Amino acid sequence: MRIYLAQHGLAKERSEDAERPLSDQGREDVARVAGFLSLFEKPKPERVLHSGKLRAQQTAEMFAEGWGRPPVEQGPDLDPNADPSAWSARLASMNSGLMLVGHLPHIQRLAGLLLSGDCEREVVRFSNGGVVCLERGERGWSLCWQVNPTLFYGA
Repeated sequence: MRIYLAQHGLAKERSEDAERPLSDQGREDVARVAGFLSLFEKPKPERVLHSGKLRAQQTAEMFAEGWGRPPVEQGPDLDPNADPSAWSARLASMNSGLMLVGHLPHIQRLAGLLLSGDCEREVVRFSNGGVVCLERGERGWSLCWQVNPTLFYGA
């Protein structure tokens, strides 16, 4: 089973828009990563879940569009300060591919918990609009790949 952990794209500042939708740069970054994944990553996730915050919902919808529109819905326990052990327990009984679109520090802590057993350990560094793919095997979770928007920009 594969899971895809995504940090929402770059959002507008609260002073600019209290809802904090994706900025133009955030939309561009997510579009590039989603386009890349739509070409190369198979199988696609069967569902895309987001935290319910506008920037995460917009990011989730853009990734889903790139993957042929798997269902997108708000998921539980994806807020920035949610306990990562809730998702660790859920994932233990799941067998279908899933994308979780959320926020720091939650997704970083979830990756740490799944990969090392320690949610405080930074095993992967996330970036806005980036995706980390983890795969569960017989011996636990392992990192398959990571794609960040910075890969698509010249130095």
